[in-house]
Amino acid sequence: MNRQWVLDSYPQGAATEETWRMIETDMPQPGPGQIVVRTKWLSLDPYQRGRINPAANYTAGVAPGGVMHGGGVGEVVTSNHPNWAVGDLAESMAVGWQEFSVLTPDVPGAGATNRVPEGIPPQACLSWMGMPGLTAFVGLTEMGRPLPGETVVVSAAGGAVGQLVGQIAKLMGARVVGIAGDDAKLAHCRNIGFDVTINYKTCGDLDAALSEACPEGVDVFWDNTGGPIHDAVLSQLAFFARVIICGRIAVVNKAPHEDIGIRASSRLIVTRASTHGLIVFDWWHKRDIAMRFLRKWYEAGHITFREDVLDGFESVPKAFVRMMAGENQGKALVRL
Repeated sequence: MNRQWVLDSYPQGAATEETWRMIETDMPQPGPGQIVVRTKWLSLDPYQRGRINPAANYTAGVAPGGVMHGGGVGEVVTSNHPNWAVGDLAESMAVGWQEFSVLTPDVPGAGATNRVPEGIPPQACLSWMGMPGLTAFVGLTEMGRPLPGETVVVSAAGGAVGQLVGQIAKLMGARVVGIAGDDAKLAHCRNIGFDVTINYKTCGDLDAALSEACPEGVDVFWDNTGGPIHDAVLSQLAFFARVIICGRIAVVNKAPHEDIGIRASSRLIVTRASTHGLIVFDWWHKRDIAMRFLRKWYEAGHITFREDVLDGFESVPKAFVRMMAGENQGKALVRL
């Protein structure tokens, strides 16, 4: 049998562990050119919250009764593909929250199935050597483009993407300020090279803390949260700043008409800043070059990555809820 986590109903507000229910189905069978993998690792990511909203999003979501979307790493147990053998390790965004899945290796783009490279931990393909790594790489090199000496501010700095943004920005010569709401996360950020960190929950006055940390303004703002942090940083943009809107975890449970803040139009005009929305799936054609750089940096000791791992298929909803509440310390993963 194949155990799966399916969406029970659309959440009203924050998702809970009861948002999903576990079912058992027959073992999947591969068609021509397909493989079946037994899941070894599952990735928990903030984008998945948007997949369980009834409203339209940038891609199709999960309907009640459907298997929850998500990326994972698995071992091939059956193969109808000439280039894949039993025992090979595969990574795909199309694994989903299930113990066994059918994958089609030759699908192009974000739905592709990739081999796990030798010499790295398999779960790295779900973090620094995977989608979070690609997100940080293209967001900085294609949109943020920090120059040496410029100031980069990163919200949710201790998360899967945030910790990579900070380290890549340092490799590009920037000065990096990290914002998070947990002292342990911020200590990790400082350990991996962030120059300054701010706990937005305890600093008392976020505007004053930002002004002190960024006396010449913010040249690049990597926004993983939206909400009050977004508003505070926009008010301190430097001339010709670049803003990358990557996530909105602080307001993801609000209805669209409630996701409002300060009107930043005057500040954007004065500073001539540019704002970019980032959906990593638009940049999958950059994946190979990003992975080459990321692996080179990792092997040279320039990238350190923190993981937050729960064990067992039963713990998948718990891991997701912990991540959305900010309780994870690093990239949220489940090991099956």
